[in-house]
Amino acid sequence: MRYVLRNTAFTTALATGLALVGVAANPDLAQAEPAGLYPPSALVLAIGRGESAATATVDRAVTLSCAPTASGTHPSPASACAELSAVEGDFAQLTMMGNSSPCTHVWDPVTVTGDGIWEGKRVSWSATYGNACEMNVGMARNSVFTF
Repeated sequence: MRYVLRNTAFTTALATGLALVGVAANPDLAQAEPAGLYPPSALVLAIGRGESAATATVDRAVTLSCAPTASGTHPSPASACAELSAVEGDFAQLTMMGNSSPCTHVWDPVTVTGDGIWEGKRVSWSATYGNACEMNVGMARNSVFTF
């Protein structure tokens, strides 16, 4: 024998009661905050040996999340997020490239990369320096790639 509930008010009350029981059984559901208050900013920053991001062997890598608060495995997430915010996530503005450095001209390429999401938009950036000395000179004025 099959019963069909025809009383709409009763059916609504029953469904609401079951939902409330589910929330009471799992208090995390009752306290869940709405998603999407901040555009996501989560990045993976890496430094590797090689001539391109595709072929470089990663020496060091960190994560950096900037919204709603600075966090991640980066040693200075607050200052790195502040520097990225100041240039609106444009990594190229953080670097200095050129031939006027006190470094030797030994070719031992180092590639730095920044991949992920910046304020809700996908970013993928890389720069290759002739050697570690050139990278250090080029990155001397920021803390984003100081790890």
